[in-house]
Formats: sequence, structure tokens, C-alpha cells
Amino acid sequence: MLEKIAIFSGLSQPELEILENHMVKRSCQKNTVVINEGDEANSLYIILEGEVKVFLSNKDGREIIINTQVAGDHFGELALLDNAPRSASVMTTMKSTLGVVSKTDFCTVITRHPELALKLIRELTRRVRLLSDSVKTLALMDVYGRVAKTLLGMAEHENGHLVIENRPTQQDIANRIGASREMVARIMKDLATGNYISIDGKRLVINEKLPDAY
Repeated sequence: MLEKIAIFSGLSQPELEILENHMVKRSCQKNTVVINEGDEANSLYIILEGEVKVFLSNKDGREIIINTQVAGDHFGELALLDNAPRSASVMTTMKSTLGVVSKTDFCTVITRHPELALKLIRELTRRVRLLSDSVKTLALMDVYGRVAKTLLGMAEHENGHLVIENRPTQQDIANRIGASREMVARIMKDLATGNYISIDGKRLVINEKLPDAY
């Protein structure tokens, strides 16, 4: 199971078995909070099935989504490396199965295998670049530009069209881009009226190139 996770791909079978023997499987229903920002860090989480969102929130309950992760991804490793509290919250967005590896077991393996540390550094670097791009988007794009970029980033090619199979709610999009749900709803309605997008249940299809401006 773990050999399919990119950061563990260089470990030997016995080492993978040690980690897997110490890994606890946790089944979570949709909308289960797995990690709260500020929690003590004692585990690395590996997504075996399902999907989660990584987010920040304030005392009023307003949140902004930093990232979404799917099967094969991992989270919680940052706090294991610097011993600081959790820097963000994580919640499942669908029924999920997680593998939980303790800080002790993880640190033992990473000490014996410097190449694993290098893989983690590369992964963390990739995430920093994504965060930098997100900050740039929030700072320099208007709300429409942020909505369009979010839809295009989530879509996949299918039969000549760009398709989002499990489309986010308007509130999810608003949380991703730091805008109001009402503004997102207005933009989505206008895109649908202009036949730029079509919605069928949970499926969203981008029918043609989205306009450059709103």
C-alpha cells in the first residue's frame, strides 16, 4: 500500500512493512475534521481513499481553502519536522480512509533514509510554489479571474471538453478565492447563461473558452 505513495517509493520491502505494521487505518465520514489548526502534531496522515481539504478559519467561522488532496497524497508532515503545532485544519470532503503513522516511527525511518527527507523537501517546495501562486492570484486577479482560474484548475479533459466530475459548491469556490458566495453565484449564473459552462447534477462542463473578463 505504502509503496504507491511517492515519498515512500525508495524504501525496501522490509522497511515498508515496518511502517505499514505501525500504520493505523482510520475510516472517516464526509465532513470529519481530522486535524485542527493549533493541535499538537504527533502523526503523519496518508490518504488511502477519498479526499480532504486543507483550510484556515477565524473565530467567526469564515474559512479559506488552501488545498485539496486525494488518494496517494499525504498531510501533517510539516509539523512533524519542526515540532510546531498544526498550521492548518484538515476536513474530509467525502468518505475517506486514512493511514496514520506516528511521529516516532516516521522520524526513525527518515533518519535512516536521507533520500526520504529529500523527497519531502521537494514535495514541500512544490506546495510553497502553489501557495505563492495562490497569493499572486488573490492579490492581482479580480473575483471573476479567480473563479475562472479555479474552474480551469479543477477541470480535466474528456471528449474534447473540460469537465469537473465532482463540482465544488459555490461556497467552496468562495472559500478558495476569498470572495462572497453571492458574487460567485452571480458569475456562475452569467457563465451558464452565456453557455460557457453547463451543469448536470454534480458534473460541470466547460463548453468553450471562458471569457477574459467579466
